[in-house]
Amino acid sequence: MFTGIIETTGVIQTADAAPTNLRLTINAPKLGLHQVSLGDSIAVNGCCLTVVAKTAETFSVDVSNESLALTSGFPQGAIVNLEKSLRFGDRLGGHLVSGHVDGIGTVSQMEDLGASWRLVIEAPHDLAKFIARKGSITVNGVSLTVNKIADTPSHCSFEINIIPHTYQVTSIRGLHSGSKVNLEIDLLARYVERMMQDGMRP
Repeated sequence: MFTGIIETTGVIQTADAAPTNLRLTINAPKLGLHQVSLGDSIAVNGCCLTVVAKTAETFSVDVSNESLALTSGFPQGAIVNLEKSLRFGDRLGGHLVSGHVDGIGTVSQMEDLGASWRLVIEAPHDLAKFIARKGSITVNGVSLTVNKIADTPSHCSFEINIIPHTYQVTSIRGLHSGSKVNLEIDLLARYVERMMQDGMRP
């Protein structure tokens, strides 16, 4: 589990394709890799991945073809948001995040408001029922609050306000109109939807 509070960003140093996966090596000298062991989980742009190799400043993970199909991609040279997995007793500063990407969104607006930024994202229509005003959503691993929603027959458009701290310490500062982003819906919304399905109501 994660919180959506990004610890630092890293740079994808290499991205080597194999028949069933993609091996990433990520340069992350500020992540505190001395606290990371092989087999630990790290969220990379919101996708939970397992550490398979490490040095003092880099770590390597394998991304399965299934994960590649459900995410916005991991190109070499990309700046990615990083968060080590949550430990019992850690402070929960964002919201509960599983690291399982639910869909890919498209940035339609990134507007500088002076003291903050207005970010508008178009989400797939099948995720619309899970996105609520003042609810939580994870964008590229960042825990954010939804301010406005507009539904259309093809998609759900939602608006987020980005404060200067979030803009400065995450890869959100590099987003622009047309950027693809990983989206994870709120964990509680996922379970409520399951419980409300026919045959599972109390």
